[in-house]
Amino acid sequence: MVRREVPNYVRIHDTLKEEVEKGIWKIGQRLPSERDLAERFAVSRMTARQAVTALAEEGILDRRVGSGTYVASRRVREKMRGTTSFTDIITSQGKVPSTEVLSYLKTAPNEVECEKLNISKKDLIIRMERIRYADSVPICFEVASIPYSLVRNFDKRSITSNFFKTLVEHDYVISHSEQVVSAKKASTEIAEYLKTRAGSAILGVTQVSYLSDATAFEYVLSQYVGDRFEFYLER
Repeated sequence: MVRREVPNYVRIHDTLKEEVEKGIWKIGQRLPSERDLAERFAVSRMTARQAVTALAEEGILDRRVGSGTYVASRRVREKMRGTTSFTDIITSQGKVPSTEVLSYLKTAPNEVECEKLNISKKDLIIRMERIRYADSVPICFEVASIPYSLVRNFDKRSITSNFFKTLVEHDYVISHSEQVVSAKKASTEIAEYLKTRAGSAILGVTQVSYLSDATAFEYVLSQYVGDRFEFYLER
């Protein structure tokens, strides 16, 4: 049986991937240029580019126009099953969660918030804008709307830092969430908040979360940096 020779770009791909996994190339570190990689592996620049492109498509490397190629941050992963707080997701992956509150208002709901939270325009909500971080790296920008009647006796910090935990501590039973995920591009404003490029890939997530009595307790519009976060299904 004739044994086929491994293509050069595959050999380079596997070598660089192994070096990243061993920590020879650190997260956020800039890799040599394609010219330098071509010289190192004694191949053409086109072959080196094939290897780098494959690694970028796998999320191992991050190609930045006009800047170079870097080792990508490991993505935060969320299982699309059940209801889990952002804080718990980040903590479960060995990272440190944090939140920056951009705005926090007690206000009247708009029509969409009324529909999603099953409230009337006479009711009030807490609407807050936040940037959520993992190990000080911005992961998502979100706008959360919460019925004021549900949290009128809670302090601001308990709502903005770990709302799900606060509900559980007050004997509320969290049931489930409904999520819709869509692809979009980062606006200039969102890109600035999330320290990414305008026009880069964003995962837009609309989520409504419910208590065990079917009361909707939170409506959230989130925008996740595409190369820092991913959803996966488990069957």
